Amino acid sequence: MTGLSPQELTKRGLLLDLWAAALNAADISGKYDPVLPPVPQGRTIVVGGGKGGAAMARELDRVWPAEISGCVITRHGFTLPDYAGRIEVAEAGHPVPDQASVAGAEKLMALVSGLSADDLVIALISGGASALLVGLPKGVTLAEKQELTRALLGCGASITEINTVRKHISTIKGGRLARQAAPAKVVTFAVSDIPGDDITAIGSGPTVPDRTSAADAQAILERYGIAVPQSIADHLAAAAADPSADLTAADGNSAHLVVKPADSLAAAARVVSAAGYQVINLGDDLEGEASDLGRAHARLALELLEKGQRACILSGGETTVTLRGKGRGGRNTEYLLGLAAGLGGRPGVTALAADTDGIDGSEDNAGALVFPSTLTRAAEAGVEPAQSLATNDAYGFFEAIGDLLITGPTQTNVNDFRAILIDPIGSAGTSNGDQP
Repeated sequence: MTGLSPQELTKRGLLLDLWAAALNAADISGKYDPVLPPVPQGRTIVVGGGKGGAAMARELDRVWPAEISGCVITRHGFTLPDYAGRIEVAEAGHPVPDQASVAGAEKLMALVSGLSADDLVIALISGGASALLVGLPKGVTLAEKQELTRALLGCGASITEINTVRKHISTIKGGRLARQAAPAKVVTFAVSDIPGDDITAIGSGPTVPDRTSAADAQAILERYGIAVPQSIADHLAAAAADPSADLTAADGNSAHLVVKPADSLAAAARVVSAAGYQVINLGDDLEGEASDLGRAHARLALELLEKGQRACILSGGETTVTLRGKGRGGRNTEYLLGLAAGLGGRPGVTALAADTDGIDGSEDNAGALVFPSTLTRAAEAGVEPAQSLATNDAYGFFEAIGDLLITGPTQTNVNDFRAILIDPIGSAGTSNGDQP
């Protein structure tokens, strides 16, 4: 936040209050209580994966009234040092899987093997599980899965499309973990990071029925021009030729969304409304190319500014970034670069965009902020939006001006959170951003 005016610092404070409210609403504490299943006659085994996995495991350990054991896989660096309870928490690679991702998937499959109808499996699933749990089909190597993951993440495909492909090149995703657990009952608790809250897509749905097919996965790969090695092509071709191989058992199982992105937007809306802003909630399911969405939101903000409307634009969802350069960055900083370019330094508009898991892409920041002085300070620092967008170096842009938002792991994951404050000249409580 190098060189911010006192007025910009005031707006920064309000944006951070909105961010804090969003994270608080996405906290897992107390969220299991309404949907906890009865204690079974047999064992209770916990399995799961995701960037919210450690907090989800700790909370379940706290509220479960009987014996419980199991393992949840989270991202490297996302464990909780103060938790050493009954549920093991292990780490693996994200967003690109590693050998620990393979070992984690194998461990979970082993934990649910040989269970009886008297046993209960509780699955804790949050965003990130797709990379953290990698079950390799016969003949497919980890290196091949890693290369495919990189291609999918950089091609501009939506998260639902990416997870459709992942499901059909896996021995654990797409309901296969639940099938392994049969005849035990499986109850899934999920924290949604998927636009539209499709529980079958969260973490590629290891414990819920799959509505997609191997043919769908093949079509997505063709759509984005992604060439796959022969081992993956053969695996998909065999599954497409025999659709029954993809069917997964789910009789008697249940799944519950315990935290949703809409919860975070609603919490932020209450805070900013109390501060005197009209709330314009665009929804929690926005997708598309990140920088394009940023420019579109800049146009909306400028329209509201021209109308003299003191407002806050809120939105969530998961944008995409088509990689063309070799810079550093994530979809939220890329969105903000598009926004800053579209605003052109116009006074009266400030914004924050961040990933609620605390990691924007694979960097150490959650996101960043944009102020009326952003472009001026960037020019002084020798960086400019167009070049940074061309090289996908949004991180470098915001790092140069000190406007990265760095929080560390948040222990939740309800996808992206975006807030834009519009303060026209003469609006209540501010004058073009010049008065706190």
